[in-house]
Amino acid sequence: MPAQKFRKKPVEIEAMQWDGDVRPRHPLTAWIRENGGEYTWTAGDPQRLAIVTLEGEMVAMPDDWIIRGVKGEFYPCKPDIFAATYEAVEA
Repeated sequence: MPAQKFRKKPVEIEAMQWDGDVRPRHPLTAWIRENGGEYTWTAGDPQRLAIVTLEGEMVAMPDDWIIRGVKGEFYPCKPDIFAATYEAVEA
């Protein structure tokens, strides 16, 4: 059977870009915690943000976008993929 083509359904998500700041009360980590997400910091320079996703732990680097998906799950996304996949929604 030949491959079929599919188009992503238009879905709105919430996202914040991580600026690399590792303060305990950073707005990004507060947003993750307040919405039931889990994360840990990993060693390195720069420090990495390890986010618990539906598929296991994924590591975010500074400038990555952190997405809250349609089921409330969190996961990181590289800036170039984010830009190719998402556009801002007007309020």
